[in-house]
Order: sequence, then structure tokens, then C-alpha cells
Amino acid sequence: MKVIKWLDEHFEETFLVIFLVLISCITMLQIIARTFFAALSWPEEYCWIWSVFISLPYTMRKGNMLRVNVLVDLLPTKVRNAINIVIDLINTVVMALFFTGSITVIQNALNSGRTSPAMELPMAAVYICLLIGFGLGVLRGIQQIVLHVMHFNKKELTTLEQAMADAAEEAAAAKGDLEGGAN
Repeated sequence: MKVIKWLDEHFEETFLVIFLVLISCITMLQIIARTFFAALSWPEEYCWIWSVFISLPYTMRKGNMLRVNVLVDLLPTKVRNAINIVIDLINTVVMALFFTGSITVIQNALNSGRTSPAMELPMAAVYICLLIGFGLGVLRGIQQIVLHVMHFNKKELTTLEQAMADAAEEAAAAKGDLEGGAN
């Protein structure tokens, strides 16, 4: 059960940290290669592609999908929560459509036998990140719907209230750091 809980809480961010480290190392390798040799033909682009598609379910899980809440924040709590559920449903349906589309893309890549120009990997290996990212997006979307339904009557903070709470938390942490350093 601990493994499932850890995967739920840290799966995507672990991959994102690994890809960030890889991107940094490969970028440094690129700098060294350009200085002493020729530029590498396979820069960090594959890590970037993977990190983009793995970040989709991560942002869904964290509730950081790009949206404008100004008007929604003016609405009563139950209406706001209903809108959140509708948004989660739309996100989940879009991720499911993209997931099924990615299956077609991968099948076409396998059938064509195409390889990536730089590393000569099968393009299906490059496109598998679509399948994983959108598949996890569907799972995270369902998870968000369930969470929003379970907490439907709970009042969520508006964007402004959340920003103020975050600022107060940061100020308290900074004050604690200052007081801890003075002793």
C-alpha cells in the first residue's frame, strides 16, 4: 500500500526530476562537445519531449492546469465546485481522445518503420511518451473528478485567498528562518 501511495504522490515528479537532471547533463555535454569537438546531433530534445508529456498529468494532479478563475471565484461555492467538476470532465475526455489518438500515431510509426533522424531510434519509441502522458492524464483526471465530488460541499479558497495564504505561509517561514538564524 505504501508503494501505491508513493506512486500516487511522486510518480510524475520523480520522472520530471530525472529528466531535468538529464537535460542539464546533456546540455553541459553539448557545451563541452561544441568547444572541443563537433556539436552532438541528439541534444536534449528527447528529454524535453518526455518531460512535457509527463508534466501534463502532474499539473492535473496538482490542480495547476492553465485556466482563468477570476469569474469562477465570484460564484458561490457549490457552483464553483460544479464548474471544477465540469472542467475536470472536459480535461479527462480530451486526454482520453488524445490517448486513443496516440495509439494510432504509434501504430502508424511502427508500420512505417520510420526512425528518428538524430538517434535513429524507432519513432514509436519517441511517440510512446504520448501514450504514457495522456494515459496518466486520464487517470489523474478521473482522480480529480472523484476528489471534487467527494469534497463537493467543502469551500475551496478563491485564487486571491490562496495567494494570500501562500504569501502568509512564506512570510511565516521566512520569519522563522530569521529568528532561527539570530539565536
